[in-house]
Amino acid sequence: MNARFLAILLACSTAVAAWPLAGPQETKKADGMQVYYLEVVTKDVDQVCAAYSAAGEVTFGKPDAGLGGARTAPLPGGGLVGVRAPLRPTEAPVVRPYWLVKDIQAAVAAAQKAGGQVAVEPTEIPGRGKFAIYLQGGVDHGLWQK
Repeated sequence: MNARFLAILLACSTAVAAWPLAGPQETKKADGMQVYYLEVVTKDVDQVCAAYSAAGEVTFGKPDAGLGGARTAPLPGGGLVGVRAPLRPTEAPVVRPYWLVKDIQAAVAAAQKAGGQVAVEPTEIPGRGKFAIYLQGGVDHGLWQK
């Protein structure tokens, strides 16, 4: 190894070692958060499913009409990742996590109070629960109540 490479490597490892670790108070609220459904909207459904299958050693099912035609695979903890095509010509590709909540109405109200704009009001999916979507910080966010 040359001296320049070693100097860069040492600088990088020193910087990483200096990063502060999260303390208990910084992680306490995150301990209860769970992604229940991870939605991926893409025009290349089969290619994305193949890549995820190879990387994550999971198998995606056939399209599920109840989830907009998404092909799904299990997530650790009981949730699902779903990959689907856009449902309308204007729907842009997106990766949207749906956080599991106990009370979707209260969660939507809290999101609005924090400045979120509701894109989809709480909506029932028969046999699966309720979901809602809100926009905040230029990002799509989902909520899910079983």
